[in-house]
Amino acid sequence: MRKTATSLIAAAGALVLLAPAAPASAHHAFSAEFDANRPLQLTGTVSRTEWINPHSWIHVDVTADDGTVTTWAIECGAPNSLMRRGLNKNSIPNGTELVIDGFGAKDGSNTANARDITFPDGSRFFVGSSGTGAPYERNR
Repeated sequence: MRKTATSLIAAAGALVLLAPAAPASAHHAFSAEFDANRPLQLTGTVSRTEWINPHSWIHVDVTADDGTVTTWAIECGAPNSLMRRGLNKNSIPNGTELVIDGFGAKDGSNTANARDITFPDGSRFFVGSSGTGAPYERNR
């Protein structure tokens, strides 16, 4: 009986070691994708939000001076973190105009990591991920 239990434990341990690992891109440090030397401020209209782990996303349509519209994907903290700060999935409805302070992607794409978002009424929320290597609050 003891030999059978030991064999089962060994087999279970082997399965754990052989199980496929989650992709490395599932969660990343700030510096893996974003550039601390590329701060940006965007003003745009929310077209979609995604409250998914490990990061929430806000998609905004930014209109340039010439009238062209570019959609930006804005990475924010985890949904649980945002809820603890007073936001929920209904707090940022489509059509809301936001000012986003954050940092651009290293690859130059229309992707950014948000630090703060400001609503039309002036209320401001920290939506960044803490502990990922993102720069601290900039002097304003």
